[in-house]
Amino acid sequence: MSKILFLTTAHNYNDDRIFYHQAKELKTRGYDVKITSLYSDYQGKIDGIEIESYAILNKSSREKIRVFQKICESYQPDCIICSEPLTVIAAKKFSKIKKASIIYDITEWYPSMRMVKNYSYPLKIIHALKFFLIQLYAGFLSKSYIFGEVTKKFPLAYFFPWKKSIVLPYYPDNIYIEKNFKQLKPNEIKLCYSGSFSKEKGIENFFNVADSLRKLRPELKVDLLLIGGVKSSEDELYFSKLLTKYSWENITIQKPVSFSKFSQSYADADVCFDLRPVNIENDHCLPIKLFYYIASGKPVIYSNLKAIREHLKDFNFGYLVNPDESEETAKYILSYVDDHHLYNQHAYNARKAFEKHYNWEIISKNFISFIKNSYKSK
Repeated sequence: MSKILFLTTAHNYNDDRIFYHQAKELKTRGYDVKITSLYSDYQGKIDGIEIESYAILNKSSREKIRVFQKICESYQPDCIICSEPLTVIAAKKFSKIKKASIIYDITEWYPSMRMVKNYSYPLKIIHALKFFLIQLYAGFLSKSYIFGEVTKKFPLAYFFPWKKSIVLPYYPDNIYIEKNFKQLKPNEIKLCYSGSFSKEKGIENFFNVADSLRKLRPELKVDLLLIGGVKSSEDELYFSKLLTKYSWENITIQKPVSFSKFSQSYADADVCFDLRPVNIENDHCLPIKLFYYIASGKPVIYSNLKAIREHLKDFNFGYLVNPDESEETAKYILSYVDDHHLYNQHAYNARKAFEKHYNWEIISKNFISFIKNSYKSK
């Protein structure tokens, strides 16, 4: 039985992409699968998948590498799927001895803005260059690549074009989806935002749109559903000020739920949003929850990002907007309020798009073949 080991620093062991899709698919196909994360503590088995994880994100890179190398030696994998440059670097020594294949799964824009956020100029540029070179080094060490989206092929696919790769988007498995078509009530609408309550993720843009909607149509009952939370004291203060500023009456705030129950958490929503700012990083990142919303039959209103335009050619289940143009976005919402047939059509189109193009079953076979060929040809 072939052994597949997942290594990650920044993702939890039960990450939706790693655990619920990739690892479970491999386990179903007869592979021996193990996940090691440095995000939280857990040792044991879940659904037949071995977990050995430790909460040591605050430790030095040397200590993290030591832990990963120890696990590689004890588990003796045939293939190692790495989620970050550090995991690739940690796996290289074992790979040389055992000839195990290293696959680099690139799902983050690297270096991300948050990685250089606390540096001042010109240190910000220097560290960005350093992280960029580390990314190239990880690409050099890896045998092949999995790209989360086409827009993340740069720079590795361009610097190492001879290395094999596939694009494996964040399409959900239908078993984790609760399909829920809504019928709009007269003169009412419920808008949903999920994720981090931070400026970087666009929650203020969401409030601006809701406020513009309230001004354009004062008699309309607008309910807000917020699912998520803050990650820092800075975000907590920021979010508190937003709540005070907008003083919204009909608002529900829910804590994050487990992955398997995520689609249930927004079941009552009429329209789902993601209005993150358009910058070079966001422009190249495909928002994951988009596919869950459309799988549930929810029309969506999203920032007009390059990654979405390139990946979803026929966007006929909502609107791509300028997140800074709150009044224009509010008018799109009113088009649903005033034309329930249009709303129903977009909801139907969303679910149909998921079933035909954007579900895990469609891409899972390519994933398994790619993994199998990676270590079979070593």
